[in-house]
Amino acid sequence: MAKIIVSDSPHIKGPRTTKGIMIDVIIALIPAFVMGCVFFGVKALFVVALACVTSVLTEFVFLLIQKKKISDILKEFDFTSLVTGMLLGLTLSSEVPFYVPILGSIFAIAVIKMLFGGTGKNIVNPAIAGRIFVFIAFQSVMISGYVLPSINAITSSNQILGGATPLTSMLNGGPNLSNLDLFLGTGVAGCIGETSKAALLLGAIYLVIKRVINWKWPILYIVTTGIMAVILDKFNLSAFLPSILSGGLFLGAIYMATDYVTTPSTDKGCYIYFTALGILTAVLRYATKIEVVSFAILLMNLVMPLLNFRPRAFGEISSWQKFKQKLSHWQSRRAK
Repeated sequence: MAKIIVSDSPHIKGPRTTKGIMIDVIIALIPAFVMGCVFFGVKALFVVALACVTSVLTEFVFLLIQKKKISDILKEFDFTSLVTGMLLGLTLSSEVPFYVPILGSIFAIAVIKMLFGGTGKNIVNPAIAGRIFVFIAFQSVMISGYVLPSINAITSSNQILGGATPLTSMLNGGPNLSNLDLFLGTGVAGCIGETSKAALLLGAIYLVIKRVINWKWPILYIVTTGIMAVILDKFNLSAFLPSILSGGLFLGAIYMATDYVTTPSTDKGCYIYFTALGILTAVLRYATKIEVVSFAILLMNLVMPLLNFRPRAFGEISSWQKFKQKLSHWQSRRAK
């Protein structure tokens, strides 16, 4: 008798591969990475490179420990660990010590990705988990290590230490930069990849054109966060743009919250997921007075399985139709 192979869905094979999608994500992140290096200099390049190399090496060593052949490891390399390292590096300040991107990458790959089974098996986004790990473990370094960017940062090391990011200043009632500066990233003290929203949007457009992400979901997350910020600020409409242009909202909404593994598989689930993300982000920002995008995404990753609603089978009637049928049946019996 022929051997029957039973596997999980999807059962349709298409031209897109995980490797191809990850390469597209890397290409989309290049503008933000380049602007980070322009603003923060070779230190930014060093931090991101260290996170990328550590992530790839961690996966390689983990697979060697599992007694996989080097040729098989190289053949099956899908760039997911490289994307994790790049995202983690972009969420860090250029001033963090060298051990921060190293330990964050090891935690993200070894603990969050590989221990759960590898690509597609992680229950939360590895880059998000790695970022939160180093934030908790090295909080004093993570909070105080922001610098003001300089256009000539590549050739000059005279950068002025920034006491707080524009988001922290805004949440605590302090002065804020203009919306144009926040959009371009000029004068914005923050993480390497979150400063220039223009660069992040350029990458987002590429991902939408390549059909890697659906444009609706990042926009829903970002707009919901802005609307909720206006409500929490006593319906101050001028709070909308600064709230969405400050901090790591664009980076998280475009490149992390849209992770295939940790987002619902149905439109209904995604509408709830990204709306809840926006509300949670705004509320936690208002309550803690710090950036919380990573924490909001992590929390929603954990509840995501509850939002994977079962799609209706072909020919199956909706719950409302079932209710109307039962009501009609009850009314007909009562009439008799």
